[in-house]
Amino acid sequence: MDRSTPKAMTDTPVGRRSMLALAGLPLLLAGCGTVGTTSLTRGGRSASDVRVATYLTPSYKDLYPGIEMFVDTAAEAEGVSVDLYDSGTLLNAEQTIPGLLQGVADVVVQTSSYVSTSYPILGVYELPFVNEGFEQIRRALAFDGPLTQLINETLRPRGLVSLGSMPTTPEWLFTVDRPVEKPEDVRGLRIRTAGHVEGEVIRKLGGSPVSMSSAELYEALERGTIDGMVSYMGTVISRDLQNVLRFGTEAHFGDYSVDAYANVDWYDALPNATREALRNGGRMLNEQGTDHQVAVHEDTYRGIIESSGVEVLTLDEQQTTRFRKATTPVLEWWKQKVDDPDLVERALKLVRSA
Repeated sequence: MDRSTPKAMTDTPVGRRSMLALAGLPLLLAGCGTVGTTSLTRGGRSASDVRVATYLTPSYKDLYPGIEMFVDTAAEAEGVSVDLYDSGTLLNAEQTIPGLLQGVADVVVQTSSYVSTSYPILGVYELPFVNEGFEQIRRALAFDGPLTQLINETLRPRGLVSLGSMPTTPEWLFTVDRPVEKPEDVRGLRIRTAGHVEGEVIRKLGGSPVSMSSAELYEALERGTIDGMVSYMGTVISRDLQNVLRFGTEAHFGDYSVDAYANVDWYDALPNATREALRNGGRMLNEQGTDHQVAVHEDTYRGIIESSGVEVLTLDEQQTTRFRKATTPVLEWWKQKVDDPDLVERALKLVRSA
């Protein structure tokens, strides 16, 4: 496995994703020698030479090992070689899915918050307060489980296949100047969000969602440009944000996943052995990758956050009910985005019954 030299992370939220990401792809494609997504070779490479791209960096000590597990497991198969390009060295966050569809990479590892805008079915497990939280979502996203199969049935006609998902622990609402214990506390706050579902949550609570890269967060929080952020623990620690945040409301304000995607035409044309190698990698990402992430959060990250002076607030049943009621319109908004009532009900049932 060949890992590229990490560069600065390019983690840009949905609101700032523009057509500029597509503009640079022709040059990337020329440099990669891509000859088409349905061919068994790309730029003279064998079908068993797999190019994996992600914008995530090794600083994400909770998530990155899962990506390494995916790559290392796939590369164990005889005749299969895997090159990992991390930290945006091949495709940055905005270019990941367009680059995959156009053949720059064979497989990409991307967070669902970037993908669910164009593929809204993924929002079924990003929604706030609609189920029992992380463990239920983890069961729902089990490797090759019925929800994963339903998601792939929806993605495949649009060019993608998911090879495996690593759900993240729930997103909390972190703030600087005042704690959030009831929906009204969010009114008027400028909150950084990293996905369109999160953004809608903040809007329905009366706040203003703000899009910015995670690299900008520390200064923005310190200067008061924003009042807080919706985030899982990994972003806080990887950016040392516990040094500027003062409150963290521990509740299910959202979830997302880290997923391995392949171009469906390329994947379907692969030899059986290569497809099986990638599936084995996807299972490893889903199972042991998630185990590692949870252990890091429980054993290390939570303690760092609490010992830094961030006051962690846990909602009781009554408070949770108020947030659930206040964010119910987000569910209706998501249903309209999917625009398929039967698909919506099937997906929601699989999450809620997991």
